[in-house]
Amino acid sequence: MSTIHFIGGEKGGVGKSVVARLCAQYCIDRAIPFCAVDADGSHGALLRFYADYARPVDLADPQSTDQILTLATEEDRRVVVDLPAQSARLLGAWLDEGGIFDLAAESGVKIVFWHVIDDGKDALVTLGRLLARYEAQVRYCVVKNAGRGKAFTLFEQSETRAEAERLGAAVLELPELSPAVMQKIDRWDASFWAAVHGTMADDTFTRVERQRAKVWLSGAFDQIAKLGDLFFMMRDRQVKLIKFRD
Repeated sequence: MSTIHFIGGEKGGVGKSVVARLCAQYCIDRAIPFCAVDADGSHGALLRFYADYARPVDLADPQSTDQILTLATEEDRRVVVDLPAQSARLLGAWLDEGGIFDLAAESGVKIVFWHVIDDGKDALVTLGRLLARYEAQVRYCVVKNAGRGKAFTLFEQSETRAEAERLGAAVLELPELSPAVMQKIDRWDASFWAAVHGTMADDTFTRVERQRAKVWLSGAFDQIAKLGDLFFMMRDRQVKLIKFRD
C-alpha cells in the first residue's frame, strides 16, 4: 500500500523542507521504497539535496500535479511531497476537482498531511484550517519544530490540539540542530548523510559538528519511527529506491 506524505505547514519559515529532507534521508538509510516530489518552486530543497530521488511538480498545473498520484499507484512506495508556503488553495483545488480522495481510496493509497509548526499563533490557525477542511478524509502528523520555537504551550493547551487528537493525529517533536551546522549543510548542498559521514572535503565540518549532526539526525529518526503505520507498510521488505537520474 502506498502513502502520499504532504509535508506542509502553510506558513513560511517553519521548517517544512527540513522535515521533507529528513523523510527522504530516513527512507534512503532504511532502504524504504520511496520517491520525492518537490512542489516548492521557490526553494526546491528536495531537488537540491536529493536530486537523484526527486522530481518537480507545479501545483498550478493539474496535469503536473497528477504525477503525485501516478507515482503512488504505480507500485507500493512512499511519495514524499515538499509543499511551498501558502499552497493550500492550489492543492485543495487539485484534490477536489480531480476527485483525488476517491481515486486514492480505490487504489489503496493512504494520504497523510504533515503540518510543521513553530510556537506562534499563526501555526495554530493554519493547522485548524487544515483539520476543518479535510477532517477524517486523511491522516495527520503535527511536527513541533524546536528549531523554530522553544515553548509550544499555545499548541498544547489549544482546542486545535484537542481536535487533532480527536482525528487521530500523531504529534512529533523535531529537535533543534545547531544553526551553524545547518547553515554549513545548506551552504555545501549536502545531504544529511554526507554531513554525518564525511563524504565531502575533510575540513568542511569539524569532528564535533559531525557529531552534533549525527545526534540530531538520530533523534529526528527516532521521532519518525514512532509513526508506526503512518509511515510503514507490510511490504517494506521488497526494497526499491526510485532514482530519476542515471
